[in-house]
Amino acid sequence: MNALIEKAAEIIVKSKNLIALTGAGISVESGIPDFRSAGGLWDKYDPSIYATIEAFHKMPGKVWEMIFDMIELTSSAKPNSGHEALSELESMGLIKSVITQNIDNLHQRAGSINVIEFHGNALRLICLRCGTGYGLEDYRIPERVVPLCRNCQRILKPTVIFFGEMIPQRALFESNFLAESADAVLVVGTSAVVYPAAAIPEVAKQNGAFIIEINLEETGLSENITDIFLQGESGKVLPGLVNSVKSLHGKGKG
Repeated sequence: MNALIEKAAEIIVKSKNLIALTGAGISVESGIPDFRSAGGLWDKYDPSIYATIEAFHKMPGKVWEMIFDMIELTSSAKPNSGHEALSELESMGLIKSVITQNIDNLHQRAGSINVIEFHGNALRLICLRCGTGYGLEDYRIPERVVPLCRNCQRILKPTVIFFGEMIPQRALFESNFLAESADAVLVVGTSAVVYPAAAIPEVAKQNGAFIIEINLEETGLSENITDIFLQGESGKVLPGLVNSVKSLHGKGKG
């Protein structure tokens, strides 16, 4: 494992266009279970009833029963050492962007600046009628008061992408551009099987990038395109990787 971490660190230090792709696994360590796993949100709420855009249009008040739980879960969580390690790599000028499938805002709270959110953010609200955006601080969310747009009085929706909605075009465009120009990709806490996010390491690999994967178990990526597989919790593996990077980075500067 130490040898693999050293090899991964060497790739990171030499890289010019390193990006990271993260999924639910990195936030599990912050106490947010994968929505699809046992104990996850879909255990309590049937996504075919509560998590489609059609359901929101038809019965937004009912869907907000789930949204309140989603917001409570994500807003009470704190960034872990894995999020902080990625932020540190960015502050060192090594990571160009973090592309995340998570909706919990933990990368930003850890200090990452260049974050592309594929599935939106549970802590930001938007009016589907007039497009006005709001932060949670504008509303009495803890009291479970369904928020209304102050311009048109329509029930607001989190910017989270529901089933039946399109991934934001800007996120697709920027992530594809980054994947095409990447020379190394950190895949963290995701099996990368859900498209279009799954295409990011594939596109990068086709353009000659090194794929460094950090997951608890091997995935389809591990078998097909991963160059270095670091097995373990991202909150433990990533800080060790960053320490190795710091050592090599310091030598390079000297």
